[in-house]
Amino acid sequence: MKNISAVAGIVIKELYRRKDFYALFIVTVVICGLMAMLNIYNDTNIVRYLKEICLDLIWISSLVIAITTTARQIPAERENRTLLPLLAKPLTRTQLILGKFLGCWLACGLALLCFYLFFGALAASREHHWLLLNYFQAGLMHWFLLGVIVAFALLGSLIFAAPSSNATICFVLVGGILFVGRNLDRVALTLREPTRAIVNALYYALPHLEFYDLRDLVVHNWPLVAWKYIVLALLYASFYMAVFLIGACLVFRRKAVN
Repeated sequence: MKNISAVAGIVIKELYRRKDFYALFIVTVVICGLMAMLNIYNDTNIVRYLKEICLDLIWISSLVIAITTTARQIPAERENRTLLPLLAKPLTRTQLILGKFLGCWLACGLALLCFYLFFGALAASREHHWLLLNYFQAGLMHWFLLGVIVAFALLGSLIFAAPSSNATICFVLVGGILFVGRNLDRVALTLREPTRAIVNALYYALPHLEFYDLRDLVVHNWPLVAWKYIVLALLYASFYMAVFLIGACLVFRRKAVN
């Protein structure tokens, strides 16, 4: 565990030395700050549109941070010729993969914390109250969603040579799952066999990332989701994280490091 924590610490420091997070955070703050100063037709519900725009920017920024940060981890070690020295230490390949995953996931969590603190302060300045449990549920589900994406991107970084290729594929697949994946079962009903069976199998095999989108809960101040469903969703995400990480470890064991 000590080796995994050491690798994770290096990854976290690397993220906050780069300008990706700061640029995305500043853009989010500027856009949302300008939107907060608007008072269109004295509409008291304008805060809902402001919250929706702010959350959309947070989601886009977090996906960019998660995918780009993870996609370059192993390729960067190869390019800088630091992979062999790392593995020459008392550090196994599995520990390196788990350390990279933990570091990227925790870094995403710290970035999300900054984003949601800003979002909460902005919403409170207009609504004059804090729905802390709503924000906690939304942030927790968002973080576990990023955990699945980080594990998948880490697996992709061992399969695809270039970080840009891996990142592009991850963006396309994540976008497809979020916007199309939830409707695959309906699409299957319009198809004939055996295509229907294939699409249905794909529907149940893919991780349903839309389960973790609680933006409407926060935007419209809806009641909390029952905690038993939150726990089930977190276990579901943990299962896919484990699947992708096991795949990454198996691929990395067979891959030459020089």
